[in-house]
Amino acid sequence: MIDALLKDVIDPMWERLARPLARAGFTPNQVTAMGLVLILAVSAAYLWHRNPLVYALMLAVAFAFDALDGAVARQTGLSSKAGGYFDAMVDRYQELIVLGAIGWVTGLWALALVAFAGGVITSYAKARTALEIPTSNTAWPDFFERLERIIFLCVLLLLAGLIDAGWLMTAGLAIYAALCHLTALQRMRRAVRLLREADQDRR
Repeated sequence: MIDALLKDVIDPMWERLARPLARAGFTPNQVTAMGLVLILAVSAAYLWHRNPLVYALMLAVAFAFDALDGAVARQTGLSSKAGGYFDAMVDRYQELIVLGAIGWVTGLWALALVAFAGGVITSYAKARTALEIPTSNTAWPDFFERLERIIFLCVLLLLAGLIDAGWLMTAGLAIYAALCHLTALQRMRRAVRLLREADQDRR
């Protein structure tokens, strides 16, 4: 939702930040792969230092770098369906890595699993619809999309590092999971409406 509402502000920022990478000859897939390696590295570091504040700041940098692959694709003219697919798959693995690291450090495995499942189902709701009818990748302005999830986790970790309260991560992950599943239901509702309209058109 944030990405759609602030597209005119966010996109020029990514374009400026991506320019050095494009000029250096990096391909979009290489930037995507480097983003995954960064997420792996900062998450592995979190397992060692266990400082949520440091993890939040490092994650913010890693996710910002990861967001540059689309801008690099536009600037180099290397946009492709295969690249979009690779990026989407890497995004899911990044969420798994981050929530897995949080579950490992905090011991909140059940909440981390439910949270991850909500994000995956949210993505699957749109992907499965696209198998049935032509679906725009940008016409699904839902409440708790990937950018919102990233921001939420970074802010939650930041607060957990600043406020010494054992309940904070538990409450935060529970809210995160609930918002993920509410967004999945929002997408399912839209998908059912679109599919029913398509069924009516065929008759």
